[in-house]
Amino acid sequence: MTVEELRRVADGVVAVRLSAPDGGLLPAWQPGAHIELVLPSGTIRPYSLCGDPADRRSYRIGVLRVPQGRGGSAEVHELSPGREIAVRGPRNRFPLVLADHYLFIVGGIGITPILPMVRAVAAAGQEWHLLYGGRTRATMAFADELLALGGDRVRLVPEDTDGLPDLAAALGDTPPGAAVYACGPEQLLAAVEKTVAADFPDRHLHTERFAAARTAVHETGVPAPATEFRVELRRSGRRLPVPADRSLLEVIRDAVPDVPSSCEGGFCGTCELRVLDGAPDHRDTVLPPGERDRRDVVYPCVSRARSRILTVDL
Repeated sequence: MTVEELRRVADGVVAVRLSAPDGGLLPAWQPGAHIELVLPSGTIRPYSLCGDPADRRSYRIGVLRVPQGRGGSAEVHELSPGREIAVRGPRNRFPLVLADHYLFIVGGIGITPILPMVRAVAAAGQEWHLLYGGRTRATMAFADELLALGGDRVRLVPEDTDGLPDLAAALGDTPPGAAVYACGPEQLLAAVEKTVAADFPDRHLHTERFAAARTAVHETGVPAPATEFRVELRRSGRRLPVPADRSLLEVIRDAVPDVPSSCEGGFCGTCELRVLDGAPDHRDTVLPPGERDRRDVVYPCVSRARSRILTVDL
């Protein structure tokens, strides 16, 4: 795709508009979807689509420059209009479900997957509110767009002037059965999950992470010890030991160096592999609670195996 525009939308955040080189129609997408950029260095990074799904001529993403990150965001900020870049997707692991009432809770750049959801819900005439926290008002991307769209349905909470968002108050203003969508830093998501579990278990919580959770866990919700197992690469017939101190992805890379990956924290889904035999030990945050017993897929950057041998389609 072609980089059409880079526009500063907040301190440290640029909106990037991409289009097909021939100006043709792009694959359709729904709110919550993301694309993966294959950057000039070969680095692959996922970014949520934050434009209008009805616009089939361009995609928009918002990217926060992370000075102490792994370099992907800095590389995006250095792109220039006219540059062609490989794009994968879109994929959607954070879909918007039908509900009578919505509460959106956002921290920082977590606004990107939420913005199209807010627009869709508002266009459908549904009840909704947005609680949006950020370090300062100047760091809160797309805030003016949201205020123009929702008025007093939008509550901006800059930490330097207003402190932290009052999660309990916002959740308390929603009716039982409300859909709660949360995206942002791990500290915020952990607080939302704790508050919902303790005081509002009849709200339906949906989360998306842009960073790995603090500790890898499996579906029991407790820290997961690492044990040794073997991975079989079915296509080549190779069996490789996966020691307790190495990830499944690291071991697979010894044999298949170009196996795709991105976040390497278990939240983006780029490294997904098809499982042919054995029992995965899911430690990612990609699979929702109702799918964590699946035996057909594994995310090798953080997940491991419950069986002695795990066979994958490689």
